[in-house]
Amino acid sequence: MADVSMVPKDVAGRYSLWTGLAVTLAILATSLLAPASFAQLSDKAILPISDWVGSGMNWFARDAAIFGVKIADITRALASAAQMPIDWLKFILADGWVKGAGFNKVQLAPPLSWLGVILAAALVGFRLSGRGLAILTLLAGAYLVFFGLWASAMTTLASVVICVVAALVLGLAMGFWAYRSVRAEMWLRAIMNVMQTVPIFSYLLPTLLLFGYGPSAALFATVVYALPPMVHATVLALRSVPSETLELARMTGCSRAQTLWKVELPVAAPRLAIGLNQVVMMTLNMVIIASMIGAGGLGYDVLRALRRLDFGAGFEAGMGIVALAVVLDRLTQVAAHNQSTGRQGLWSRRDTLVAVLLLLVPTLASLALPALSAWPANWTLTTAPFWNGAVSLINQNFYEPLEAIRTAMLLGVMNPMRNLLQAAPWSLVIALLALAGYTLGGFRTALTVVLLMLFVLISGYWQAAMSSVYLMVLSVALALAIGLPFGIWVSGHARLHHPVQLALDTLQTLPTLVYLLPAVMLFRNGDFSALIAIVSYAVAPAVRYGMAGMTHVPSERIEAALMSGCTPWQSFRFVRLPAALPTLILGVNQTVMMALSMLVIAALVGTRELGQEVYTSLARGETGPGIVAGLCVAAIALVADALLKSGAQRAARHEGEAHV
Repeated sequence: MADVSMVPKDVAGRYSLWTGLAVTLAILATSLLAPASFAQLSDKAILPISDWVGSGMNWFARDAAIFGVKIADITRALASAAQMPIDWLKFILADGWVKGAGFNKVQLAPPLSWLGVILAAALVGFRLSGRGLAILTLLAGAYLVFFGLWASAMTTLASVVICVVAALVLGLAMGFWAYRSVRAEMWLRAIMNVMQTVPIFSYLLPTLLLFGYGPSAALFATVVYALPPMVHATVLALRSVPSETLELARMTGCSRAQTLWKVELPVAAPRLAIGLNQVVMMTLNMVIIASMIGAGGLGYDVLRALRRLDFGAGFEAGMGIVALAVVLDRLTQVAAHNQSTGRQGLWSRRDTLVAVLLLLVPTLASLALPALSAWPANWTLTTAPFWNGAVSLINQNFYEPLEAIRTAMLLGVMNPMRNLLQAAPWSLVIALLALAGYTLGGFRTALTVVLLMLFVLISGYWQAAMSSVYLMVLSVALALAIGLPFGIWVSGHARLHHPVQLALDTLQTLPTLVYLLPAVMLFRNGDFSALIAIVSYAVAPAVRYGMAGMTHVPSERIEAALMSGCTPWQSFRFVRLPAALPTLILGVNQTVMMALSMLVIAALVGTRELGQEVYTSLARGETGPGIVAGLCVAAIALVADALLKSGAQRAARHEGEAHV
């Protein structure tokens, strides 16, 4: 028998490709001969997975018990316990001490004054980063106050603080467990990868069933959603601790606990701070969505405006979310940067005393001047009439060209592409994906892809999944067509790096709901509005990775190309692009993940795909269909992730072999 190791890699790759093509052609021929079974799965072959999951969840929430204590009693007790810190933070930040309700409501003590909170936050920003962050904090706070959004913003902030603390504690504990145990890490990594791809709405369904309706239920859904990045960051941070540092700790006689608290965690703090930043942003994003199950705050203001088609009010509340998100993002980013660069002594005891005085003095003064506690409603500013008028003006004067663009895209591109995917035989689609998996990553990748797609098929959501795939593919193609060339162009202009990075950071701090507003304002509900929102949300990673891929090409390769007489185009085509290809493929992967996460949010504007299935199930309280549809979205995301990561690894290997 021939030694496989003696077969050249390019020849082996051609063998695998021809084998895959032969299998694909065989399946295509079979699908043509037996169209009833290989083109569309019969109803008898579809398993009632949604019913099984729904029945299981209902049993777990109503009848399951541990040592005679029902799970429902435990979860409701947890919800009641979680409600206490939320109420306390709302009492401090938003509501104050209130007695009675309705017309008999009397405020016995005010909340912290908006002036004190803004000044104290500006002081923190000034000490951590300087004048720029302090001014940004002052402007963001002034916007929330003068536009009458302060109480809603503090309600959102109260939820964010509790959720971040809970996710931080649980993420650190689980990450440390995974760091110490190889088996635990394997299982936790698989679970966290699935959790990161499950749509946001899917977390709300079991939460409603187990914890009921209200802010405490939203807290549990938010913590579960924000947990994976903290777990991953903890494992990576602890593994980044140099081995010689750990060896020194052992030689000095440190116990395991002392090594953890006095050596590993302090050294890993910069990477942990980066994970904290991700948790803050994911928590803020989820808290907005969780307003659907009673979280309240700014997210509820946006949803209420969307339901009333009050675009002006929705835009103002959306900008309030942006203001809060940008300040929290900048503060946590600066804290992470200071940790990574070892900057110490930025905050002193005197600063603490000044911050306390800034909080207390305006709050006490608000007893005599109520405007320092709650900005009077008749003093608030509003731009809602302007934005509503602008939308009306655009629709009156530009309705025909906008409608022509929308109609041309729907009839000429979007509908044909969707119909093509929905009409394609399931066997052919799975065979092509398996071929791609086998060519890029081998048998294991192909098997993973096949099993995930078969789950979508037998669960009965194939047509909805193809609608999701069509919208995802089209959105990703447009985002890449815009983002990658722009990022590659910016990489060659050093002066633009900082402002573009700042713009990208700002775009990625915007909660997903904000992207829906301008699309709906101009093009109403439907797939085209969803396409615009998804492209707007997913273009940032395409630009970022386009810049990163070209910036990190080794300079000696570029110099060698220039010395050999290559033109700029030849240098780009044959040197820079191949060297940047692994990074660019990872950028495609990140763009796909962002597009899928936004795809489900776009169900709010009337799309007809898996996101709509999840959203409809949430509205009806149908736990089983919502969870299974969410798992189908996760399956599509995992398929895309497996193929693109295999492609990136293959490109990296080829690049390494080309320069050995």
